[in-house]
Amino acid sequence: MIGVGQAGGKVVDEFLAYDARTGADIVRGAIAVNTAKADLQGIDHLSKDRRILIGQSRVKGHGVGADNELGAEVAEEDIDEIQGALDDVPVHEIDAFLVVAGLGGGTGSGGAPVIAENLKRIYTEPVYGLGILPGSNEGGIYTLNAARSLKTFVDEVDNLMLFDNDAWRSSGESVEEGFDVINEELVQRFGVLFSAGEITEGNDIAESVVDSSEIINTLKGGGISSLGYADVEVDEPERKGLLSRLRGDSNFGIDSTEATNRITSLVRKATLGRLTLPCEVNGTERALLVVAGPPEYLNRKGIEHGRKWLEEQTGSMEVRGGDYPRRGEGTVAALVLLGGVTNVPRVKELQQVAIEAQQNLGEITDESEDRFSELMDSDGELESLF
Repeated sequence: MIGVGQAGGKVVDEFLAYDARTGADIVRGAIAVNTAKADLQGIDHLSKDRRILIGQSRVKGHGVGADNELGAEVAEEDIDEIQGALDDVPVHEIDAFLVVAGLGGGTGSGGAPVIAENLKRIYTEPVYGLGILPGSNEGGIYTLNAARSLKTFVDEVDNLMLFDNDAWRSSGESVEEGFDVINEELVQRFGVLFSAGEITEGNDIAESVVDSSEIINTLKGGGISSLGYADVEVDEPERKGLLSRLRGDSNFGIDSTEATNRITSLVRKATLGRLTLPCEVNGTERALLVVAGPPEYLNRKGIEHGRKWLEEQTGSMEVRGGDYPRRGEGTVAALVLLGGVTNVPRVKELQQVAIEAQQNLGEITDESEDRFSELMDSDGELESLF
């Protein structure tokens, strides 16, 4: 994972906290890249030697001030330093690279596409992007940055997964509290996706395994993706010994029909509820369903019903699905990855607002130059010193 800019670094830090809390071990290597020294100091779980300060000769550690053209230039100039930090990542152990960035600022929105392009040039593993769209109330310059970055970033990665701050921010929160909550929600969803199929000692084995190849096949073909998630609390049965499991004493009195209905309901909620990027589900190119929870609740019939329903909703012939046994969370959860979504009103709106902002900026610049010329015009009565 490569976190670029303040938001990217915070999200990668949250993924490391998720790993520490759950033992998922999904992050095999991580760095944070930034032009602002203070932002790198605000990271908690990443060791100092994995925090890369770039652009020191240009911006002296103070950031690029939401100038994403400068952010791209600085990343290009210091790409060897960034690559040097990646050289000791055990590539034979990883399934993909994930470049994480907020698309509204300067360093992340400018630097992330540059870093993704470099990774694609060097490695054969897939390179994915995780981009965070700014809220519509954050101002025109951030919207313009996001639209331009999105247009560039999506072309440089194998797939761009998006998270829309507009759809997730709650009123009444401080800025810091708001972003902390959003980061937790984001990592909870992507954490389940990335850890599905990972076999760790002592864990139960899935009946229908969802592993990295299923995720890679769902994200192939490029474009933009969105993620849905829903969970419900359950009473988690005490884990029985091996002999009990071999005898098949594994349902612990859990009603099969109830388990099927619960999973089907969760799949609907995950798909039709709040997605990381609000979009129309119909027309999705590929989809992946993961149902996670104590294995006693993971009903094969429910997962199959959910997968078929998802097939009908998306109109896609490529809908994969499986279970992810996990204990200790006290929940059954359904996660739906929608790969290659095309009907996304938020992206169209973002582009339209950005086009208007770009035009307005040009007009304002022209007017400012005219006004300044008028202000300093002395009708030839004053001479310059030199």
